Amino acid sequence: MRCNRCSSRCSLGRIVASVLVSLTWASLSAAQPGGAPGAEANQTVVLRTARVLDGTGDVLENRDIVVRAGSIAELLPAGRGRGDVVYDLTEVTVLPGYIDTHVHISRHFDAGGRLHPPEEVDDIGHLTLYGAENAYRTLMSGVTTVQSLGAAEDAELKAWIERGTIPGPRVLSSLGAVRSDTGTPAEIRAFVRDRAEAGADVVKIFAATSIRFGGVTNLSAAQLEAACGEARAQGLRSVVHLHRPDAVRLAADAGCTQIEHAWLVDRAALETIAESGMYLGNQIDLLFRNYAEHESGYVGIGGYSAEGFVNLQAARPGARRVFEESLEVPGLKVVYSTDAVAGGHGRNAQELVAYVEIGGLRPMDVIISSTSLAAESLGLGDQIGTIAAGMAADVIALDGDPLIDAAALGRVVFVMRGGEVHKNSPPMVP
Repeated sequence: MRCNRCSSRCSLGRIVASVLVSLTWASLSAAQPGGAPGAEANQTVVLRTARVLDGTGDVLENRDIVVRAGSIAELLPAGRGRGDVVYDLTEVTVLPGYIDTHVHISRHFDAGGRLHPPEEVDDIGHLTLYGAENAYRTLMSGVTTVQSLGAAEDAELKAWIERGTIPGPRVLSSLGAVRSDTGTPAEIRAFVRDRAEAGADVVKIFAATSIRFGGVTNLSAAQLEAACGEARAQGLRSVVHLHRPDAVRLAADAGCTQIEHAWLVDRAALETIAESGMYLGNQIDLLFRNYAEHESGYVGIGGYSAEGFVNLQAARPGARRVFEESLEVPGLKVVYSTDAVAGGHGRNAQELVAYVEIGGLRPMDVIISSTSLAAESLGLGDQIGTIAAGMAADVIALDGDPLIDAAALGRVVFVMRGGEVHKNSPPMVP
């Protein structure tokens, strides 16, 4: 909290700590039998289920999911599991927690309903409180892991959640971003090394302007190679914001990991993404809807303008076209990605519903995209994203069957993250 530099910041930091600890106690007390915060960390918990979508495309019936020390210890026939706590989930559909591969977890509206200016990031107490609110809303929506792209201020929130101090999804962050003005290839490599040393999990790269400014490619091949090449050298993945076919080719040649948006590309570019092995994160609904609903909270701050929002909404048909075409390209790996910003946190599952109802993705493929495939894209496929023995106990339950009712993807009634239950509100049974 840098108390030696600013006593008021230190005081605010203590307030933040007090509030966040209170939030943790309230959350856990409401979720756990007996109201004992953290009790399940030392208990064996049994999730009794009738129907499990395991994240890989398989459907498991009548299983007891036995959880110990934050992990799934074993799957047994229903009724065979023994534990200190048993949750009856037989009336709901159980699946792995959602994994959103693109959010901006600290972005928020201040008390007046206006976007907190992106350049004003020095008030760490303020940012951490709002980030905690965003994280909690996101967790309650069924998202148990997020990849937050672009903000150095994520570090404080990520550390609080990792310590188990506040409830929230697992957070992976780029702690900043490579931009056209980051500099020469040598300067970009230095920037990537600095972010890696700071604890970044991934490198975010803006290879194009925002679609609000035309989505024009503005990184050279040498700059992109420096960013993605140095990311590999540091053992990190690289996620590239772009929109046009020329940038896709540059990213493929540079060996980058994931493409975001690509709303102006053609079929050939999609085939290039598939052939290169890169993942694609596309947004077709929540991002556009959220900006339309909250335009007045954005316009006039930073680079947000009324004209830019017109350009943004004009890109929506292209985003849908690209999404639909991507489903026809063999081997193209489309992962769950909302680009959730201020106004969108906690609404993440709305994008999954749109993947089915607007984009035409098969419901089971939506589950895979948001669980095991998303985990694979993060390099965590052996740890999260699947209901199986040895995996982290990130488990959610839905009121309804998402394979026949896409809206059920948003009706999250149970949330367990790392073996801790944060939400348990099963539907009323007649």
